Amino acid sequence: MKYSFEKLEVWNDARVLTKTIYKITKGYPEDEKFGITNQMRRAVISVSSNIVEGSYRNSGKDKSNFMTIAYSGLMELLNQTIVSLDLDYITEDEYNEIRKQIEKVSNKLSSLTKYFKSLKP
Repeated sequence: MKYSFEKLEVWNDARVLTKTIYKITKGYPEDEKFGITNQMRRAVISVSSNIVEGSYRNSGKDKSNFMTIAYSGLMELLNQTIVSLDLDYITEDEYNEIRKQIEKVSNKLSSLTKYFKSLKP
């Protein structure tokens, strides 16, 4: 049996992004373990978690609110990725890969948010 959220493309894309972030942050300096590494991992987990939570809310308004929270976590992750590049923790190629995945999730989240907002109460 699959739960309905497991069928959402955006949730599956967020899972791929999560794996990418966890793999890349393994190479961050040890002194960042409780700094940017932790922040990036928390942000990326919040994206998929809020998608799941929002998908089980009853009203379109509640659903769209959780998608907005997921989007906010995604933008937090983008900021942390840019900082990681600035600090030379990631390469330009890693940055581009993460950014590409963020854009993919971002576009789908935006569409889903608009759809949920359009639903009648």
